[in-house]
Amino acid sequence: MGQGAVSKIPHPTLPRVRRRVGWGLLAAGLLLYPVILPGPFYRDIGVTFVLAAIAASAWNIVGGYAGQVSVGHSMFFGFGAYTPLLLYTLWGWPPVAGIPLGIVLSVGLAVVIGMPTFRLTGHYFSMATIAVAELIRIYFGTWDLVGAAIGLQGPATARGWWDLTFRSELPYYYFFLAVLAILLVATAAIERRRFGFYLRAIKAGERAARSLGVPVQQTKMQALALSAAFTSVAGSLYVIKTGFIDPDSAFGILISVQMVIVAALGGAGTLFGPLLGALILIPLQTATNSWFGGGGSGLTYIFYGGIIVVIARFEPGGLFELWRRVAPRLRAGLRKGLRRRAHAA
Repeated sequence: MGQGAVSKIPHPTLPRVRRRVGWGLLAAGLLLYPVILPGPFYRDIGVTFVLAAIAASAWNIVGGYAGQVSVGHSMFFGFGAYTPLLLYTLWGWPPVAGIPLGIVLSVGLAVVIGMPTFRLTGHYFSMATIAVAELIRIYFGTWDLVGAAIGLQGPATARGWWDLTFRSELPYYYFFLAVLAILLVATAAIERRRFGFYLRAIKAGERAARSLGVPVQQTKMQALALSAAFTSVAGSLYVIKTGFIDPDSAFGILISVQMVIVAALGGAGTLFGPLLGALILIPLQTATNSWFGGGGSGLTYIFYGGIIVVIARFEPGGLFELWRRVAPRLRAGLRKGLRRRAHAA
């Protein structure tokens, strides 16, 4: 083997260094965002972005890595949103105390729903999850204990720090960011372990995975339970910030659709895909609502539909997959340009 061939072999530590640098730049950017853009409007966008990233990253565990495209994840979001305010309404507990109960209820619901629906595959599974979420939304709209169609409201003014009611968006931003960091670390750990390989095998083909000894049903149930737990946390964080919830804002199908699109646009089944999708879609959604007022929300969903068509037709792997294909060509072109300049000099 010649010296030129040896020089082309990448150093084994380079990918690891690049990964650590990327993590560091991402963390620095997220931590410094409220300092760089300190206005209330930009901070509100930041809070919405982090919350959307949490929900999409939670969906990504089962929908992206395992390939089980649930379009009814709003049921877990809604359980996590209703539980804190229900405990406050009934017994005056601080809303944050309802987060653990919301997680337990969501995981229990995931087990009950997953047992029959995971017998279905493809779009049949997606349709089944939509139907369950819609049934729950309709039922909550007629259940007096949870406020029926009116919904529930949290404390108007803070009784203490434990109510987590702040005038500024800054505490919410860093609180939500800490939850996002925990979720990303957990997802990164899943990627490197046997469970993550099982999920990717199931996504590639359930029959082939089963023939290799992968416990398909058990793995899918575990992925759904974990995804439901983090999605429930996202719902609880949403209601802690807004202080209000009703059936449409908790269980509406557009809640689920946003999770799917955010993850799919950035790259479903990748660690940072949901963050990239949220970084693009949330400012776009905020801008259309600001520019067009009440009609902006309808325009946002038109964009959603267009994004679904474009992703399905041209890049099912999302922007991260596109970057993986384009990046080597860009690097090769950059190297050629540098060599030409060196030879010319």
